[in-house]
Amino acid sequence: MKEEFKKKAAELVDSMTIEEAAGQIRYDSPAIDRLGIPEYNWWGEGLHGLARAGTATVFPQAIALASMFDKDFLKKIADVISTEARAKYNESSKLGDRDLYKCITMWSPNVNIFRDARWGRGQETYGEDPYLTARLGVAFIEGLQGDGKYMKAAGCAKHYAVHSGPEASRHHFDAQVSDKDIEETYVPAFEAAVKEAGVAGVMGAYNRVNGEPACASQKLIVERLRKKYGFDGYLVSDFLALMDFHENHKVTANIVESAAMALKAGCDVNAGFVYRHVMEAYEQGLVTEEDIRRAAKSAYTVRAALGMFADDCEYDSLGLLDIDTEESAQLSYEASLNSIVMLKNDGILPLNKEEIKTIGVIGPTASSIGVLEGNYNGLSSRYVTNLQGIRDKVGKDVRVLYSEGAHLFLDKVQNLAREDDRLSEAEMVAKNSDVVILSVGLDSTIEGEEGDTGNAFAAGDKVSLFLPDSQRKLIERVISVGKPVIIVSNTGSAIDYSLEDEKCNAILQCWYSGQSGGTALADVLFGDANPSAKLPVTFYKDGTQPPIDDYSMKGRTYRYLQTEPLYPFGFGLSYTSFDYSDMNIIKNDDKVSVEVTVKNTGSVKGSEIAELYIRNDVQDKLSNGLNNEIQDIGSLLVEDNQPKHSLIGFERITLEAGESGKVVFELSDNAFDTVLEDGQRVKLKGTYALFAGGQQPDSRSEALTGNSCLSETVTI
Repeated sequence: MKEEFKKKAAELVDSMTIEEAAGQIRYDSPAIDRLGIPEYNWWGEGLHGLARAGTATVFPQAIALASMFDKDFLKKIADVISTEARAKYNESSKLGDRDLYKCITMWSPNVNIFRDARWGRGQETYGEDPYLTARLGVAFIEGLQGDGKYMKAAGCAKHYAVHSGPEASRHHFDAQVSDKDIEETYVPAFEAAVKEAGVAGVMGAYNRVNGEPACASQKLIVERLRKKYGFDGYLVSDFLALMDFHENHKVTANIVESAAMALKAGCDVNAGFVYRHVMEAYEQGLVTEEDIRRAAKSAYTVRAALGMFADDCEYDSLGLLDIDTEESAQLSYEASLNSIVMLKNDGILPLNKEEIKTIGVIGPTASSIGVLEGNYNGLSSRYVTNLQGIRDKVGKDVRVLYSEGAHLFLDKVQNLAREDDRLSEAEMVAKNSDVVILSVGLDSTIEGEEGDTGNAFAAGDKVSLFLPDSQRKLIERVISVGKPVIIVSNTGSAIDYSLEDEKCNAILQCWYSGQSGGTALADVLFGDANPSAKLPVTFYKDGTQPPIDDYSMKGRTYRYLQTEPLYPFGFGLSYTSFDYSDMNIIKNDDKVSVEVTVKNTGSVKGSEIAELYIRNDVQDKLSNGLNNEIQDIGSLLVEDNQPKHSLIGFERITLEAGESGKVVFELSDNAFDTVLEDGQRVKLKGTYALFAGGQQPDSRSEALTGNSCLSETVTI
């Protein structure tokens, strides 16, 4: 934070009484009339569009945005989100509406690692890879906060740290995790958010981490976040997380002790009601005046950086006409288009309207607005569902038949006698269609956040990787008719489509696809757009993952997976093909870059996501030694606990048919790091293999695409 903002914050907080300062570290901070300070509610959401504040541009869910593998595009999206947040804040403030969600402190992005495909909130993340998550998190924060004199909106990286389910026990769960996994997987995105993006806020998680509540962890907050990373923004608790200290974690005796514990650890703003008892903690000698004023100054530095106490903020002129514009709608459409992952295509796609008389659109997500929204969403004025997108595309030239086919989900308390009541209609539609678009999936009432979903039996998490039984029956019934079937999947997470992959003709993973999801889907189905997205998560076969409450990374994500996945991380098909050649590694002092030529060898224009992976091929690590002073690493390095290979670069390139282009990967300083068992990062001397291609360097990716990665070695 700039010194001028820290100075302004100090002036304001020092002019407050201690009682007034204590009120300003609540998320619903009250007005201080004598100082001309209005009330302010810190709670704002902007995960994939301004959320819960009325009309806004609804972009595809975060996991969908991750599948674009496009830092620059994500930054543009975040810029729109901050524009709409600032505009809504300005207009609402003029009318005296300073309620929650009408603010410019966005509690986004969610940079947790999607380590378990059953986690309901995984849809909010950028996937399972720490490098991808860090790069996208930095881009989002930079777009949100802007580069002006003042911040346009304040970003907040959440949930710090080691948080990714299970939802049902998050308020009392203690994540037991190794120092290696923390450093290697769980915190890199937070470090990048602080050091590279200058994120204004960090939100603590509900759970404990190795015994310490995440919102008051000495190791995570004091030693790592504040001292090691140099974070000087505000730390906020997750909503009601501080109540868990005494009610669920049992690390304090009462609410006053919980307030003191959090404040002493550096939690500046409380989302919840515990900090209403800060003055009691002060009167009991559990916290000092310095503790209270320090937290208030941290919060007020962010408010000053947002221009709240200035008369020259460049964003004060934004208003209602800057929300839900044609330009933002176009950007949302492009995001929907660029996030569709084609998982299978036997040649049926793209469809030719001239050869089709009747299309059957079947399935519970076909006319659903919920699957366009995901969770933590805004409200669009221009939704296009899957069904509507297809109707608009074919017009009057092709007859469109529709059947819901099945209920999205039926649990045991509902009337199971009605579970199959749409199946016969679905069969009728399939029999009378030349091709079937089978629209299936989930929504945020099935997977999402505990307390916000209707999925009471799993508190927002999935119990398996299969679709609900009602939809599996539908798929079997429709496929049995014998017509060509294209599955359109709207989910926020990986699904086991093993059976469907064997029997259907094509599968499109569309995620929670945004306000223009149906338009983008239709454009891909009929070849007016070429799919380019890649999976930011592994699609596992059900039953192959460790227990969801096991926080070891062994057996998880593509880096440590020992079984064969259904669809690998980084995988996605196109209507064209790409060839890689002329891989060149350039070493310049301590910097390493990789160049590769990509050629579109197909017949249509397409965008390719070029991926770069590294594998540590140092054979005898102990005898080769290290580049630092550590000599005896002994048990600090366990050979079978290292990643198989790791993503260290990705770039998107668009090429006409027959066109070639060069992609350059600039490797980060820590690309060659090895993380030891005690969490130390070291650079081992020896040989490393680098792989460049449109996929991972693994046998499953090669089997699905028929391609292999280029490979070169580099010695450090």
